[in-house]
Amino acid sequence: MDLLEEISACRLCTTRFAATATAHAPNPVVWFRPGARILIAGQAPGMRVHLAGRPFADRSGDRLREWMGVSEPAFYDMARIAIVPMAFCFPGYDAKGADLPPPPICAATWRATVMQQLQPDLVLLVGGHAQRWHLGKAASQGVTATVAAWRDHAPRIFPLPHPSWRNTRWLKRNPWFEAELVPALRQAIDDILREADDSAGLALPDPLP
Repeated sequence: MDLLEEISACRLCTTRFAATATAHAPNPVVWFRPGARILIAGQAPGMRVHLAGRPFADRSGDRLREWMGVSEPAFYDMARIAIVPMAFCFPGYDAKGADLPPPPICAATWRATVMQQLQPDLVLLVGGHAQRWHLGKAASQGVTATVAAWRDHAPRIFPLPHPSWRNTRWLKRNPWFEAELVPALRQAIDDILREADDSAGLALPDPLP
């Protein structure tokens, strides 16, 4: 059994998920292949992703693809882009209907091994959980401070806020994100994808405006 099959068969959190308000079974959403040049390190699948079996299959995905300047087919091309959240399964809701955080046992079990296989050229750190795992102390002041210091990590790493539409107010309060970080992110992604496709003898469409 290879790594992808092992993760897909993981049932470590069966009891944990059964005790949540959603009382659901584990359903790891595994979306990566060794050799992908870009890694999107997210938090955990939501309910829609849990049901669809595909990461960012919601409005958050629309916003993230807009930030990246990539089409939906390019986004889901596992040969180019790996999507590896801090937890592969939907953690469930609490009693108030809020998303539970990614169970630490998932990253402790799988993440180091996955990172060894991927070794991407560009990493997008979406949200605080991914930022703290990958950046350590550099992410200790919270998401806003970490994202504001994006130049300290570019062009190989870009910390991002979660693209949830709940963060629309955050984007309005921090206009520098879309004015400064997003163009740099798009350029970095375009450069890597064009380099990869040039090496493979493929033609890459022009980036989205």
